[in-house]
Formats: sequence, C-alpha cells, structure tokens
Amino acid sequence: MHEKIKFSYEAIGLPRIIIVSFFLILLFVAGLLDLSILSLMSDAIRRWGMYGILVLAMVPAVQCGIGLNFGISLGIVAGLLGATIVIELGIANPWIAIFLAIVIAVIIALILGIGYGVLLNRVKGSEMTVSTYVGFSVIAFMNIMWLTLPFRDGDLIWPLGGVGMRNTISLTGSFGEVLSNTPLSIQIGEKAVGLYIPTGLLIFFFTMCVIVYLFMKSKTGLAMTAVGSNPVFARSTGVNVNKMRIVGTAASTALGAVGIIIYAQSYGFLQLYNAPLMMGFHCVAAILIGGATISKAKISHVIIGTFLFQGILAVALPVANAVLPEGNLSDVLRIIISNGIILYALSKTKGGKDGE
Repeated sequence: MHEKIKFSYEAIGLPRIIIVSFFLILLFVAGLLDLSILSLMSDAIRRWGMYGILVLAMVPAVQCGIGLNFGISLGIVAGLLGATIVIELGIANPWIAIFLAIVIAVIIALILGIGYGVLLNRVKGSEMTVSTYVGFSVIAFMNIMWLTLPFRDGDLIWPLGGVGMRNTISLTGSFGEVLSNTPLSIQIGEKAVGLYIPTGLLIFFFTMCVIVYLFMKSKTGLAMTAVGSNPVFARSTGVNVNKMRIVGTAASTALGAVGIIIYAQSYGFLQLYNAPLMMGFHCVAAILIGGATISKAKISHVIIGTFLFQGILAVALPVANAVLPEGNLSDVLRIIISNGIILYALSKTKGGKDGE
C-alpha cells in the first residue's frame, strides 16, 4: 500500500502538486478579496489558448532527442516576420491575413529549423545549452534587423522619419482577435465579471494538438520518437538518426512560428525587439508542469501544463495588485515558478537521461 501511494505521488510530481495547490489557494484568496472568479477564469482560459501552441512546439523537439527547445525564439522570429510582411502587404481581410501570415511564417521557420537542426546534430549532448544560446542570439540579431528591414507601412515603422520598426504594432487593422472573437464564442453572465470562452481560439489550439498527435503516430513520427528514445537501436533498424532529429527540430520551429501568431492575434499586438526573449523559458516551464521530462513529452502534458502555468499567472496578477497595490509580486512569482520548475526538472536528470 505504501509503495502504491509513493508511486502515485512520484507520478504526479512535486512541482504539479505545488502549482495546483497554489492555484487553488489563489482562487480562494481572490474570492475573499471580492474579485470575480469567473472573470479570472476567463483570463486563464484565454491565456491557455494564447500560449498553447507555443508550448506544443516543445513536443517534437523533446521526442526527437534534442530536449527542451530553449531555441524556440527562432520560430517566434519567423512568426513575427510572417505577421509583419502581411501588414506591409496591406491585406485587410483578417482571415486571409492570418492564413497568409501563418504560411509565410512556416516557410521561414522550416528553413531556419533545418539549419538549426544541422547545428544541433553537431553538438549532440549539449543541445539545451546551445539552444539557449541560439535563442538569446537570434533575439539580439533581430534587434538590429528590426531597425534596418525595409518596411514602409505606417503601422510598422516609427512616425515622423523615425528609424526602424515600432516596439509594439497594433493588429487592429489586420488579424487582431480574429480567432478570439468569433460567433462561436460563449459569454456567461455580464461581460465585465462573467465567464467568456474564446471557442474559436480553443478549437484552433486543440486542432493543432490533434495534428501533432497524428504526426507523432505516423511512420515519420514514430521513427523520430525512436531516435529520441534510443538512437543506437533506431540506427540499427535503418532509421537516419540525424535526419529525424532535423525533422523534429524543424517541426518544433514551425509550431513556434504558428504559436506566436496565435498569441499575437489574441493579444491584439505584435511585440518586437526583446519582448519574446523569455518566452522559451515559459514554454519549458509549462510543459514540465504538465508532466513532461527532457526525454518524453505528450500532448496531455501540453494541455495540462499550459492551463496550470498560465492559470496561476492570470490569477496571481489581480490578487497581488489587490494585496500589494504598489508591489510587483506577480512578476516575482512568475520568475520563481518558471525558473524553479526548470531547475527541478534538470536536477532530476543524469547525463541527458532521467535520473533514478
């Protein structure tokens, strides 16, 4: 009996127990502070759909053997380029705009992802270290590019002869909230304090989850998973290990590109320069909370982890503001939670494999 209880405890994991408990405590405190629980849950659900595909991008990376993809910034940059190109083209129809932005972004992401995969094949055993460096480097490089790219649209560049592109770009005239505010959306109660469910956004997120699930069950996906689990065995069965690692890396980068576009349409703005710098860490923290490790990740880990991580952040901000109006407790909590979960997961590994 004791062994069964211990097994169940280890299966759930201490980080998830802490996060779930803290989330419930925050909701309880929010009720005591007369904050609208339904409104807080609306924000949690919205953030769930916003960040879901970015976290989903971790699955093919982990399964192909490169580990937690801190270099997801490559995909984010591709997504931002796709979105800015669509705005520059002046496409007014929001559905056409978001579709074209995704197509352009995926093409750029696949090119970048293939090159990124080749690099990671040359540094086997140090993928997460190198991917972290790549993630920070590409953001630094794009800080220069955003100042020099030849965009001319007034919504993109600084007005009155300013140099470079704006820090924040509105999507109001393009594809802003096209998925978040559809006729399928559900409003329960008054708009300010009720529960709002962005059905279109969630449908898109779950559809992407199904697509990735089917891909992982395909012949290519199974070969990719075999490479991540046991590259020596996979090679002995005729699988091209390096090729499968590149496929997984490219797929992860492409999902990151789609993810940032879906995030931006929900937010209503594009954020350039250093804004995406820490997004990779948030994605890693979310999927680890969901139950993933550096060698195994599933769709269920994405769905559960994203909701828990974003839910707790959605509730923490208004609670922190109510308790300490002049404080910055929510930012501190976000840093502690995300970095703490990452450190916990890495501390449970030995030589790239799960620790005993």
